[in-house]
This record gives sequence, structure tokens and C-alpha cells, in this order.
Amino acid sequence: MTAEEYLEMAARFRREIVEPNAAQWDAEKRQPVAALKQAADAGLMRLETPVEAGGFGLSFLTKLALCEDMSRADMPFIFALINTQNVAARLSATANPRHLSDYVPHILSGDLFAATALSEPGAGSDFAGIATRATKVDGGWELTGEKGWITNAGIADLFVTYAQCDPDAGWKGVGSFLVDATRSGFSRVEPYALSGGHGIGAGGFKLDRYFVADEDVLGGPGDGFKSAMSGVNGARVYVAAMCAGLVADALEKAVSYGAVRTAFNKPLLHHQGLKWSLADVATELEAMRTLTHAAGVLIEEGGDAVTRAAQAKKFATERAVSLIETCIQAMGANGLREEHGLGRHLISAKILGYTDGSIEMMNERIGAALQKEYAS
Repeated sequence: MTAEEYLEMAARFRREIVEPNAAQWDAEKRQPVAALKQAADAGLMRLETPVEAGGFGLSFLTKLALCEDMSRADMPFIFALINTQNVAARLSATANPRHLSDYVPHILSGDLFAATALSEPGAGSDFAGIATRATKVDGGWELTGEKGWITNAGIADLFVTYAQCDPDAGWKGVGSFLVDATRSGFSRVEPYALSGGHGIGAGGFKLDRYFVADEDVLGGPGDGFKSAMSGVNGARVYVAAMCAGLVADALEKAVSYGAVRTAFNKPLLHHQGLKWSLADVATELEAMRTLTHAAGVLIEEGGDAVTRAAQAKKFATERAVSLIETCIQAMGANGLREEHGLGRHLISAKILGYTDGSIEMMNERIGAALQKEYAS
């Protein structure tokens, strides 16, 4: 399947399944599990998984296009979907025969959901501060600790889980492990009641001497942290793409409304004040897309994307809330009507500001590179 065919299929799924149901999912405060399975049936989970493992082997830039387009209807839905397909792609890359036979096909088909477990109740952006402990035992490792703010926490069957193997080694002691939620030592924490974001399924789980066999170690001490950082850079860029989708949909609705709604005998869009305010939104949207694409190209090519990913996420998440508010204001009180979905977009943009590193953390990443990037 080509990227164009995949994105056309995804856009059709957005129009037929996500757009008509997103408001109801939010009102019912639940994850749309049936719709996620429908997405798998349509092939959307196969995005980045290699062809030889049953996927489509499509690019990271295709992933960005998917995230922008699907977010126009419902950011939490695509966030949950992407986090599941991320694990299928990750397990495919390990080339572990058992993972390729027992897990990857079932993730691609929607029979299993998956997630990445990095954050903890006391460790968000401070990845080196992970407190979940991995202790070496015969034949594998025992994991004990608690994970929090995990996407798909209430429905996932598999978690790529990061734990500290050697506390004295800091980030060099962090490893990554495959955790199966059906096994002894795993217990879920009650999902979070996340305003406007129930579709993400944020929550956590606890591990009590959970045994991970050596064959389920995805990255040993140090390697786990490096893979986490690589994944976070990618996540920061597709979060920026999701922001672009939210803003693009809000702008389209504001422009369409302004073209037909009249005031003082002419369409709102012919009034300079409103027209200029939406011109600002359009300009910042294109800047958002440009930063996102530039960071995406770096990731696609395997380059150092730390700074560009942070810049894309900082700009997108810092501006998205204000830009959506401008579009709502352009529609007056009508902008608050649930049928337009702009209220959901607003809270979604706020949620994205905290995922995979806050704006303040993006400033830290960018600031750390100032001399390297901008000094002569």
C-alpha cells in the first residue's frame, strides 16, 4: 500500500467513523474500543510495521500526515491508535521470533492493544528519575514499581516498560522490558478522569516482583534510555502534527462560518478585524506545519532531531490553544456549540501541551543547544 492510498483510507475512516461519533465518546467519558478495532480492521495499525512483519512499512512523514488529518476529528482517538501501533513497530524492530509470531500480528489486527510505559506518578520529564526497579534474577528480571500517565492504560494488553536497573548509574541504568498485563505481578490503577481526554485512556499500573524473561528484555541498561529518547523525539513531532490538525479544523470552520454569517449587511469575513485575526491563524498554522515537517525529515533520515523536535512541539503546543480560541471568538457564541467540536479541540490542545514534555521542558532542550546551534 502506498502512502497516498493509506492516507486516503484514513481520511475516509475519519469522515465515516470518527467525526460522527467523537462527541458521543467524549460525553460518555470512555475509550472507543470498538472504533479502535475497526481502525485495525481497516489496516490503520499497520502504518510503520515492516512489510515482512505484516505491516505497510510506511514513513514517519506519513505518520505525521495521519496525525494531522485524524486530529481534525478527535485527537484522543488518534493518540490512542498511534500509541498502539508504535509498539507493533517497536517489537518488529527487535526481530524476536516469539514477539513476531505471538504479539505483532494480534496488535495489527486489533486483538491486542499496547502502550509505552515511561512516566511515573513521581517521574515525568525527568526520565533518569524513574523509580520502578528492575532486579536481575535467574533467567530474567523482576520489576517492582508504579507507572502513571500511560496512554491506553485501561485497555492495553502489552506495555513497553522502562525501569531502573542500576540506580547509581542514573540514565545509564534504565532498561526497557515487555510487560504482559495478563501475568502475575501486574495490577491496573483506576483510569484517570481526564477532562476532555477520556479517549486517550490515561492511567497507570503497578508491578510487584513481575518477572520478565530475558527474551522479553527490549533494551538493557542504558540502551533502554536511548530508545526512550528516540521515541520521545518522534512523539514530540507527531504531537505538533496533531496540534496542526486541531488548528486547521478550527480555522476551516471559522472561515466557513464567517463567509455566510452576515453583520452590518456584509459577511463577517469581509470585516477587516475578523479577516485579519484569521489571517494570523492561517500564517501561524503554516509555520507550525513547517517546523513539524522539518523535524519529521530529520527523524526520517535518522538525524539528530532533539532540538528541532523540541522547537516544533514548543511552538505548536504554545500557540494551538490561543489559535483555537481565536477561531471560536470569530464565530461568536456559535463557536461554543458542541456540534463544531472546537471546545473539544481546545482541551485537546491543552492536553498536548503536557504530553511527552511540557513547554518548559522544551525550553530546556532548546536552551541546552543554543551555543551549538546558534553561536558562531
